[in-house]
Amino acid sequence: MKHTRRTSQSIPRTGAPFLRRVVSLPEKFDPACYPFNVRALSTGIDLAFKANVTFFVGENGAGKSTLLEAIAECCEFSAEGGNRDHYRTTFTERSALAQALRLSWLPKTSEGFFMRAESFYNFATYLDQVSDLRAYGGKSLHEQSHGESFLSLFANRFEQGIYLLDEPEAALSPQRQLSFLSIIHELEKSGHAQFIIATHSPIILSYPGAVLFSFDGSAIEEIVYRESEPYRVTRDFLNAPERYFKHLFDPLDGREKDV
Repeated sequence: MKHTRRTSQSIPRTGAPFLRRVVSLPEKFDPACYPFNVRALSTGIDLAFKANVTFFVGENGAGKSTLLEAIAECCEFSAEGGNRDHYRTTFTERSALAQALRLSWLPKTSEGFFMRAESFYNFATYLDQVSDLRAYGGKSLHEQSHGESFLSLFANRFEQGIYLLDEPEAALSPQRQLSFLSIIHELEKSGHAQFIIATHSPIILSYPGAVLFSFDGSAIEEIVYRESEPYRVTRDFLNAPERYFKHLFDPLDGREKDV
């Protein structure tokens, strides 16, 4: 049985993001230590959220997932994934980066969810033990394919609040990524939901009106969709895959080449 979305007005409709700004506190920011020495984070953090959908984009190790997790901790979501019901950490046990951040809200919301693909299995097991599965489509997430279980969570559990998603495309085919965009649109158009998503997917990044922050430079900077690395690499590869194959597979001193 499909879960019916709540129509509660406990969070006023604003049409604007709940989380307005994330800044780092200089007195808690040590650029000599990890993760403050990650290139994009090393000069400090000052992000203004202007849209209900924001993407963090960048190469592996650029710091996007690290910052997303720290924001989740500040929202009192479990760093392993989940909502505030799964939070078991005190302020002093938060990561160093989470302790160095200050979040500005209008209005503040305690509703929402932090999803990380790598710990989704553990979260699904937890739900089997403690939750009414009617809120997740009426069937254990373990009894669905990986992609089905992701979309079941999105479609049946996401309602209102702030949603922090780390690489949701990990289990989604291109077609299901399009379905995921439809779910985002249904939620954010009401003004009751805000999404901050770290992703490599050029499909997901294409969401209309979203703001993209790139972590590939010496500081976090806003870019447009067609400047993003996932879009450019995918476009160039589809236009001329043989050029990439030649570069990748031709021998060079007995070693494979990097793109």
